[in-house]
Amino acid sequence: MATSRNLATVLFMFMALNIFVKSMSNPIEVEYGAGAWSNAHATFYGDMKGVGTMQGACGYGDLFKQGYGLETTALSYALFNNGATCGACYEIKCVNDPQWCYPQAGSITVTATNSCPPSATPPQWCNPPNQHFDLSMPMFVKLANYKAGIIPVQYRRVACVKKGGIEYELSGNPYNIEVLVFNVGGAGDVKSVSIKGSSGGWSSMNRDWGQRWVTKNQLVGQSLSFQVTTSDGKMVTEYNVVPAGWQFGQTYQGKINF
Repeated sequence: MATSRNLATVLFMFMALNIFVKSMSNPIEVEYGAGAWSNAHATFYGDMKGVGTMQGACGYGDLFKQGYGLETTALSYALFNNGATCGACYEIKCVNDPQWCYPQAGSITVTATNSCPPSATPPQWCNPPNQHFDLSMPMFVKLANYKAGIIPVQYRRVACVKKGGIEYELSGNPYNIEVLVFNVGGAGDVKSVSIKGSSGGWSSMNRDWGQRWVTKNQLVGQSLSFQVTTSDGKMVTEYNVVPAGWQFGQTYQGKINF
């Protein structure tokens, strides 16, 4: 009997070890949109054409040209995380307000492109620790009547679905090159960026603000490669995505996305 129990124990440990090894070689990926909903509130800013929602604290410019359009939101400081959350995508639905929530509205998906700054005077919806979304007006009216002004919502992170590859907009000067990284799929929010000129090795860039990244390396005249890592730890490496004859003010699109 003791021998049988020992053999059974050995077999069990072997099977457990086998499962562990397989799980390490094939890690389970988190599915965005499968998580629990969290409570927040939402308002809107700008008008139905998006006036007032362009540019903003994430460093983006013309949101139409950059592919974000009107499906955007500003985040309260509790969610904005000093710009680190720029580019993240959220699914949002209006809840618990039958007076204003449209009953068949379902949910909307928006990308974080701006911040909703705290206020010294009421109403202080965007002040810490409030979790708040200041939606573009076209997104708000998909959920509720604009006369509501503010509505209770539930939200969760979802994967960003973008068309084409990651895009890189170059600005600055030869001694301080700035790169706006946008049109990022997957997690959407970029955690780190590395750059490599054709004559050198990889170098980490520093976050200037939002999704604008800077390097003091002198790379004019070299083709540029990038490594982009999002908040979920996934990384895309693109070699020579920017040709050697690049100019400040130009935008280059890669062939890869998350």
